[in-house]
Amino acid sequence: MDNITREKFLKIALVAVGAIFFTIYPLGLIWPSGWQWHGGHGQYYLQMICGVYAVLGAYLIAAARNPSEHRSLISFTVWSSIVHAGIMAAQAVYDGHEIGHLVGDVPALLLVAGVLWYLSSDRQLRVVSA
Repeated sequence: MDNITREKFLKIALVAVGAIFFTIYPLGLIWPSGWQWHGGHGQYYLQMICGVYAVLGAYLIAAARNPSEHRSLISFTVWSSIVHAGIMAAQAVYDGHEIGHLVGDVPALLLVAGVLWYLSSDRQLRVVSA
């Protein structure tokens, strides 16, 4: 895939991921065992995590205009999604009541990370150094 095509698909993916991040709240209501942590004190936890992801989603949509200017945001989204999914997977395995997350938000975050990683250049995904 050439760079022009890759950037075109990256722009589409950023808008799609950003929009999907706005759907976490309804997903948590429709399929709680796959999207809502039961030890998270009910709706308060879901609302908090949805707020964080809604802001990230808005910034990803804005970044789609010129992805090369938003390499750090894209890198943050990739790496934080991997870390978040890894922690959730370990917790879901440890706590059998949360096993639904292994087919819900865990693979969803890994898919987000994989798509954005694939469509981003290697330079975008290096850890930011001081």
